[in-house]
Amino acid sequence: MRIARRYLVEGRVQGVGFRFFTREAAMREGIAGWVRNTPEGQVEIVAEGESESMVRFEHAIRHGPPRARVEAVRTEGQLPSGDYQWFTVEG
Repeated sequence: MRIARRYLVEGRVQGVGFRFFTREAAMREGIAGWVRNTPEGQVEIVAEGESESMVRFEHAIRHGPPRARVEAVRTEGQLPSGDYQWFTVEG
């Protein structure tokens, strides 16, 4: 079953390669969507994929790359839009 989620990741997540780590995790799992930094110092992610792939993806972003320190991940369920063909790094 295809699902969609929006994530806000907090902690030391900017300037440590988090967006590119997220893109690699998404590509590995066949997930589409995007990732970007927010002006408040968070990373925002919108992702769509098969439910099992999304579980693995979420596990990866909760840990992040080696230089990151993820303190919190806020998750919001969404309806899959089907608008995304691949996963991109914005901004």
